[in-house]
Amino acid sequence: MTRRFSSKVRRWALWALLIVVFAPLALTVIYRFVPPPITPLMVIRLIEGQGLERDWVSWDEISPHLRRAAVAAEDNLFCEHDGFDWSSLESAVKAYAEGRRAGGGSTISMQTAKNLFLWPRRSVFRKALELPLTTSLEVIWPKQRILEVYLNIAEWGPGVYGAEAAARASFGVGAKDLSLRQASQLAAVLPSPLKWRAHPPGDYVAGRAATIRKRVGQLGPLLDCVAG
Repeated sequence: MTRRFSSKVRRWALWALLIVVFAPLALTVIYRFVPPPITPLMVIRLIEGQGLERDWVSWDEISPHLRRAAVAAEDNLFCEHDGFDWSSLESAVKAYAEGRRAGGGSTISMQTAKNLFLWPRRSVFRKALELPLTTSLEVIWPKQRILEVYLNIAEWGPGVYGAEAAARASFGVGAKDLSLRQASQLAAVLPSPLKWRAHPPGDYVAGRAATIRKRVGQLGPLLDCVAG
């Protein structure tokens, strides 16, 4: 009886391991073509009592200004790297080891993987899980798809997810009609969407948006993969 129970436990553990390993990979393949219906963060926020306002829009329905502003704000080397900014990651790991706040090091690809599959609370374990998930995205998806999904699932305020809902909530226009100034203000709040607002912007967001607009003009060919 004990031996039979032990055998069942091993089988359950094996099935659990296979699900944990292969379910995200299968979903990555599916989401290459199908919009993700919901994310863990959306579920968590719903449980916390926030709403869920979101309308998926395709790549062509997202203003090029917002595509470029997001890269300029979050990940200047997005078009060049393989999913990881290794120098920033090394600095973040060193800061964590020294007991300092480990900011930075997270690329748009890593944020997309985290938002799709993981939880928002920071931890070394979650960061370790981001690595294989990010690699899968970079191997299976083109850069445009990564940014398209990122801009459609990003949190932009309490219960507000994705570029379309954010554009309408902040400026009363669709995502495809955002101006450079509006796009830069939306990109400016991405690091802390529950703390900052795009419109009307506070002093910090207005200053950060101005920096993003300037950076968009400086990056040049580094934005080529998001221009089309």
